[in-house]
Amino acid sequence: MATKIQPLDDRILIRPLEAEEKTPGGIVLPDTAKEKPQQGKIMAVGSGRLTDKGKRIPPEVKVGDTVIFGKYSGDEVHVGDDECKIIRESDILAVLV
Repeated sequence: MATKIQPLDDRILIRPLEAEEKTPGGIVLPDTAKEKPQQGKIMAVGSGRLTDKGKRIPPEVKVGDTVIFGKYSGDEVHVGDDECKIIRESDILAVLV
């Protein structure tokens, strides 16, 4: 996917990972029972948060990082055929290493 969106300030463009098709016990889940994924890959990063004194604080994450984010955080957007989320950096809970 070629990124056609450049997030502003401390916002991050994330492509959520696919929802699990099966439970750990091997039961196949129908589409209605799948939970929304809370992990995703960062596709684009804004320039960072601006402080009250006008200093720009760069984001701690970078393009290509796989992250865990809050369940109901951000806004859904469509980039080409992909469904993505734009969230604030503060809504990112962890980076998977």
